[in-house]
Amino acid sequence: MSKQKIVVLTGAGMSAESGLKTFRDENGLWEGHDVMQVASPEGFAKNPALVLEFYNQRRRQLLDVAPNQGHLALAWLEQTFDVSIVTQNVDNLHEQAGSSHVVHLHGELFKVRSTRNENYILDWTGDLVLGDSDENGHQLRPHIVWFGEMVPMLETAAQITQQAEILIIVGTSMQVYPAASLIHYAPSNTPIYFIDPRPNIRASDFENLTIIPKTAAEGVPTLVEHLFNR
Repeated sequence: MSKQKIVVLTGAGMSAESGLKTFRDENGLWEGHDVMQVASPEGFAKNPALVLEFYNQRRRQLLDVAPNQGHLALAWLEQTFDVSIVTQNVDNLHEQAGSSHVVHLHGELFKVRSTRNENYILDWTGDLVLGDSDENGHQLRPHIVWFGEMVPMLETAAQITQQAEILIIVGTSMQVYPAASLIHYAPSNTPIYFIDPRPNIRASDFENLTIIPKTAAEGVPTLVEHLFNR
């Protein structure tokens, strides 16, 4: 008997309780930097050293945090369900928690790639500095989707969402496109669970929508227990 397919869409709120700052908060992680300075191709062209150091700080921070109860609960779901996670987050906390099928829409902090060959990708947990290059001498850059760049995994994410028998949305406002469009790929009448401490949608906005007004660390374990006990 095949396992029921659960698709989980996660955003910054998923990792906030692990101690990772979300850039949309008032004191967000862009500390003193206009977002276009540190997260755009133009910013990188203008001041690559600043951009590299910005992501070095993010990488160091990620080395100091751990998955929270929400991450762990999603990993437990795999015992009973076929689970795919589509995340807007660039951290690896889902993988650390034990989730085995994770698609990163916006790239990964612990990877870098060539500025000339986007398919030349390396695992990277230390600092990245000017002069670090690919095999042909081209500078390496963070493996992050910056503003104005294509989201190469979006089509894959849409195909995964089309398979959902249950859709769970955690820690994302679903207001930022193109990621926000994914909810519309779920088959009609798919049960949707929306976990957010300050939900910005109403139960009447979608068919079969259940809103759980809790943080990821509280709401996900509650939902997982409910799904196990059905």
